[in-house]
Amino acid sequence: MVGIIIASHGEFANGILQSGAMIFGEQENVKAVTLMPSEGPDDIKAKMKEAIASFENQDEVLFLVDLWGGTPFNQANSLFEEHKDKWAIVAGMNLPMLIEAYASRFSMETAHEIAAHILGTAKEGVRIRPEELEPAEAAPAAAVESNQPTGSIPEGTVLGDGHIKFVLARVDSRLLHGQVATAWTKTTGPNRIIVVSDAVAKDDLRKKLIEQAAPPGVKANVIPVEKMIEISKDPRFGNTKALLLFENPEDVLRAVDGGVDIKEVNVGSMAHSVGKVVVSKVLSMGQEDVDTFEKLKAQGIKFDVRKVPNDSKDNMDEILNKAKAELKKA
Repeated sequence: MVGIIIASHGEFANGILQSGAMIFGEQENVKAVTLMPSEGPDDIKAKMKEAIASFENQDEVLFLVDLWGGTPFNQANSLFEEHKDKWAIVAGMNLPMLIEAYASRFSMETAHEIAAHILGTAKEGVRIRPEELEPAEAAPAAAVESNQPTGSIPEGTVLGDGHIKFVLARVDSRLLHGQVATAWTKTTGPNRIIVVSDAVAKDDLRKKLIEQAAPPGVKANVIPVEKMIEISKDPRFGNTKALLLFENPEDVLRAVDGGVDIKEVNVGSMAHSVGKVVVSKVLSMGQEDVDTFEKLKAQGIKFDVRKVPNDSKDNMDEILNKAKAELKKA
C-alpha cells in the first residue's frame, strides 16, 4: 500500500488528518508532519524521514503538502529527488484530495498513479455558491447536470435489465453527509443517491440541501417510502445504481415489506433521543428500533454495522442484546 505523508506549516496537517479519519476511518501508513514556528527545514525533513521509516512499503510514497514552494514542499522535494521514479508530491492539499487518495489506495498500487488521479478531485472540490460566480469552464456541477437526460421516459420502457441495482442501503439519521458523499460513494460507486423519507420529502429546504450535497457525477433525490416502492418495480430504472439512505429502520422495513429488494442493511448512525438508549458511540436505539431490526432479521436481511468502509464490522446480535438489556434498566 502506498504510504502518505501529509505535510504543512503549523497544525494544518494534523487537522486534515483528523478530518479524513472522521470521514473515511483511521488509515494505516499515513503520517502528518508539521513545521512549527520554532522549527526550521532540517526539523521537518527529519520528521519526514522518521514517518517514511514507519511505513510498511517505503518504495511507494506520496507527499501531500499545503503550499508549492514552501518549506514542507522543499524538504519533501529534496527527499523526492532520489526516488522520483516512484515517489510523488502533490501541493495545494485539500480534504477532497486526501479522501480521494485514501480511496485510490484500494485500487492503485503506485504513488504516481494516485498523484495523477487525485488532481481532478482536488480541483472539483473548489466550488462557489451562488454558482453564477463561477466561470463557465470551472463549473463541474453544471456540466454534470447538462449531461443528464431531459424529458420523461415513456412508461413501459425497459432500460438495462429492467431492475434497479442497490449498491448500498444505509440507516443514518444524518442522511447525506461527508462520510456518505465521499467514503461510501467511492466504495460502492452509485450513480444516484436516494434519500427515502416521508418527512424529508415534505421539507423543501432539507430536500434542496441534500440535492446540493451530492458529490460530482452523482445525482441525489429525496422521495417518500411509497415512491421508493413504486420505483423499485419500474423497469425504466434498470440502469440505475442506487445508494439508499434511511433515517430509521422502520422506513427500511416498510420498504422491504413493499417489495424493495434489499438484501443487506448498513447500520451507520442512529441519533439519541428521548426513550432511546446508547449502545455504541454512534448508535442509540429504542424498543421500536430493536423490534424492527428483529423483524428485518427474520426476513433474512443481513446487517453491516460500521460507520465508514474502513471500520471493522460490529456484531448486530451483540448490539441488539445490549440494547434490550439497557432498555430493561431504563
